[in-house]
Amino acid sequence: MRKLYAGLAAAALLGLVAGPLVYTSFQGDADIFAQCRQGQIGGGAIGGPFTLVNGDGQTVTEKDVITKPSLVYFGYTFCPDVCPMDNARNAEAIDLLDAAGVDVQPVFISIDPKRDTPEVVKDFAANLHPKMIGLTGSPEQVKAASLAYKTYFKVQEGDPEFYLVDHSTFTYLVLPDHGFVEFFKREATPQEMADGVACFVDAAKNAAKN
Repeated sequence: MRKLYAGLAAAALLGLVAGPLVYTSFQGDADIFAQCRQGQIGGGAIGGPFTLVNGDGQTVTEKDVITKPSLVYFGYTFCPDVCPMDNARNAEAIDLLDAAGVDVQPVFISIDPKRDTPEVVKDFAANLHPKMIGLTGSPEQVKAASLAYKTYFKVQEGDPEFYLVDHSTFTYLVLPDHGFVEFFKREATPQEMADGVACFVDAAKNAAKN
C-alpha cells in the first residue's frame, strides 16, 4: 500500500512540478492560436514522428493516428488511479466536444510495453471511449515516442509483476496540420478542456480560410 501511495504521489507531483519545464516553439502559429493559450511558453519543440503498434497489432506512425484533432495521453493500463481518472476526464471532454459538433479523438499511448500488449491497450481504450485509440510498441518505440513529447516515466523497483510506473500526466492537444499546440494539466476539468480544444480547432479552421 505504501508503494501505491508513493506512485500516486510521484505522478501527481510530476503533473504539478513539471509543467513549467514543458517547452514548445509555435513559430508561425503563434499569432493563430494566441487567443487560445493559457500561457506563452517558448523553447524546444514537442511532438513529432513516432512509430508504434495499435490494438490490432499493426505498426502505425503519427500520420496514421493524428488524422484529426487529438488529445494524446501517455500512461499505462495497470495504473491504479491516475491514468483511469485522467483518461475518463478526457473521454468526457470528447463527449462535450461531440455535442458541440467538434470532432476530436482521444489517444492513449502506453509507457508499459511489457504488460500492455496490443490486445490490452485495445480493451483499455474501448472501455473508456469508442473513439479512443490505444497504442503500445517495443520498449524502443515507446521510449522514442515519450522523448518526442518530452514525457517522463520510470518503472519502480520491486515486484516484477505488479510494479508501478511513475510518469508525467499531461494531455497533449495535437492538430494534423500544426502538430502539438497545447497541453492540459490534471487540474483541468472536462469543460475547460473542451472549451480550450474548441478554441484551437476554430482558430486552425479560420487560419486555413485566410
